[in-house]
Amino acid sequence: MSSPMNPNHTSGDLPAHPEKLLRPSPGWFALFACLGLILFGGFTLIAAAAAENGFFAVLGVMMIPSGIVGMFGLMAIAPNDSRVLLLFGDYRGTVKESGFFWVNPFFSKRKVSLRIRNFETGSSSTPEKKDAAGTVVQAKSRSASRPSKVNDRDGNPIEISAVVVWKVTDTAEALFEVDDYEHFVEVQSEAALRSLATRYPYDSEDHEQSLRGNTEEICSKLREDIQERLEKAGVNVIEARISHLAYAPEIASAMLQRQQAGAVVAARTKIVDGAVGMVEMALEHLKRDEIVELDAAQRASLVSNLLVVLCSDRHAQPVVQTGA
Repeated sequence: MSSPMNPNHTSGDLPAHPEKLLRPSPGWFALFACLGLILFGGFTLIAAAAAENGFFAVLGVMMIPSGIVGMFGLMAIAPNDSRVLLLFGDYRGTVKESGFFWVNPFFSKRKVSLRIRNFETGSSSTPEKKDAAGTVVQAKSRSASRPSKVNDRDGNPIEISAVVVWKVTDTAEALFEVDDYEHFVEVQSEAALRSLATRYPYDSEDHEQSLRGNTEEICSKLREDIQERLEKAGVNVIEARISHLAYAPEIASAMLQRQQAGAVVAARTKIVDGAVGMVEMALEHLKRDEIVELDAAQRASLVSNLLVVLCSDRHAQPVVQTGA
């Protein structure tokens, strides 16, 4: 029979339904035993009918249903899969080993995948639909992702979406603490992303953290925020990455002009700094090598001409002075 092992839970607070691991019995012996009961029960019924023995008839009638019921305890578990076992609504444990096993046939078995999954915020999933006969009439599908529209810390409307990579680590919490853990992960991830976007500016010129300038730090903070929200659902967030970040269409052109203006100002500032350095170097070189003596008016004229040539965005047209 199955034997419980120590709970495998690492959270600081004791969960309402701690996960219990079960080590089930191998299924091959149980399979042959159930088949043997069915076959032997059939032979017993035939022999009882021939001998008109009521005891063997009752024994055969009991053996056949026992074998059939025992077959319901067989289960095959694939790698990175699990079965949560309940007995008349009472949680009895979880089987995470892969293989062919046998458990109490009266256990109800609920499948929980332990594989790594991912989704993009802004997308919605549609569950499969079945008719009265149990035939799938509409397969499970997921809609395309649509970026979330929020305001950043400065009040600018932006569009943002993220890719979240996650897996179930505690099957008991995933099933019993929330109604639908997959939907819970999607909604809480969306909420965490919106909350994060409102705490940081899209871009910053004061070397503070921003959504565009500090991608690694923002993604790390996003993963921590989502993990905090999903702690009670038995889910571990492996990674969270921003997949789309842009200004909203209504202000995108204005923000582009502002960025272009900032780039022009920064470039002009660098050009002016370089031009002043070159003019200073030219004056020092002329004075050091005593090439020409310049009075204050001539130095001012030279500085003015050099700055015009160096800072102009077009090629300068030289004017040659032929007089004294």
